[in-house]
Amino acid sequence: MKMNHVGIMVGDMDKAVEFYSNALRLKVVMGNTAVVEERETAIGRMCIAVFGEGFKGFNIAHLVTSDGIGVELFEMEDRQERHEVDFSRLGIFHFCLQTDDFEGAIARTEAFGGKVRMDIMRYHPEDDSKPAKMVYLEDPFGNLFELYSHTYAETYASDYE
Repeated sequence: MKMNHVGIMVGDMDKAVEFYSNALRLKVVMGNTAVVEERETAIGRMCIAVFGEGFKGFNIAHLVTSDGIGVELFEMEDRQERHEVDFSRLGIFHFCLQTDDFEGAIARTEAFGGKVRMDIMRYHPEDDSKPAKMVYLEDPFGNLFELYSHTYAETYASDYE
């Protein structure tokens, strides 16, 4: 099994594309595109199946990480202004990106309207041979994401070399 993409609800597509492409350096593969409710195409029928009758339309954009994972942005016509995470509910509550430019990505996140949710943390502060760092951030719409300085295996494996 491989990860293919993640879908994220945003409040302003132009601002979202700017944030994800400039702050996080994802590549735009399909810019801001309007989708309307219709039954004539396979995409139209799929959208009705997923969002239900009367979803009123949305904007969509597709971006990709440097390792080929897609990020699909959705701006629904009817939406909340900001994502409010409810940690008592089941479901996905964040995604994680990895970068060699850890501090730069944090600075760009803030510069493009995102937030830093915590101080930078090292998983193994007592072991200088394991320098993996992490931090939780938010996009401009309140969607949580984590930023790692090292791979998942390097971060967690007790015997990873």
